[in-house]
Amino acid sequence: MKNPLPILYTLAVLLLASTEGWCADLQKGWDAFNNGNYTAAFREWKPLAEQGDAKAQFLVGTIYSNGLGIPHDQKEAVRWYRLAAEQAYALAQNNLGLIYYEGQGVIQDYTVARKWLQLSAEQDVPEAQFLLGWMYYKGQGVPYNYKEAATWLRLAADQGLAVAQTNLGLMYLRGQGIPQDHKEAFKWFRHAAEQGDGTAQTNLGLMYLKGQGVPQDHTEAANWYWFAADQWVPSAQIRLGMMYEYGRGVLQDYVSAYMWYSLGALQGHKIAREYRDIIKKKMPPSQIDKAQQITREWLEKHRGVETSFRYQKDASLRSA
Repeated sequence: MKNPLPILYTLAVLLLASTEGWCADLQKGWDAFNNGNYTAAFREWKPLAEQGDAKAQFLVGTIYSNGLGIPHDQKEAVRWYRLAAEQAYALAQNNLGLIYYEGQGVIQDYTVARKWLQLSAEQDVPEAQFLLGWMYYKGQGVPYNYKEAATWLRLAADQGLAVAQTNLGLMYLRGQGIPQDHKEAFKWFRHAAEQGDGTAQTNLGLMYLKGQGVPQDHTEAANWYWFAADQWVPSAQIRLGMMYEYGRGVLQDYVSAYMWYSLGALQGHKIAREYRDIIKKKMPPSQIDKAQQITREWLEKHRGVETSFRYQKDASLRSA
């Protein structure tokens, strides 16, 4: 089992599910925003923000934070988020808390981050609930408290946030703050995996492989490892390579095993490199040539996947 990893969370995602009740100028700006005319949206929202409209302040902060149609200016983003947050606008509180958590445009301050995230979480913003739970797990700005961490993660998981579902599953798997329960762990991994969460898919594969919380099924294990491996998750690539090498859940295929080991090795994974070198000794030159060819073809087909994986939000506690 690996140690928890730090959070990298995408900043200022618009979480607006509905624009019902918006004034005409707010709606006009939103229409322009949806059409990709960010400059026009900014022109509509800025005067409203200056008049004290919290929604407009949040939206102006988002425009500044993402540099949409105007130069990126994190200090201005913080200023407008704060104005909206002080009016109890939950989404602004969430983003302001996140900014202080990561130290983007401000001095990193977990105590201030927790303050704003708590206010947002209490208004049922799932991203705030998740990050607050993470802070309790890590003891960042608050004392370590696995029970409190699990409470907030569950609230976010119940709202369908995949990363919260993954981490809640890991806490059930480990028995941290809640009784160890493999069936509950499996349930939450499954919810997140079906949303495409690579860490959840990897852990779901592991549970099928070991028969934890579910009957052992190597074919299902290989299927879930494939989904995660195809997203450039190195631990899944290694596991899938092993399944191909030994014919577990799939037909034995050294060429495919070599390919998945190679992809893991390209990410600097020492075990993947070792396994690739070992299996290479079992293969004739023709198979090695073929394996190297399909590795190149996979990389060409999935160009950009590595970059997106490396920089995506990876806020998972992780498991082996």
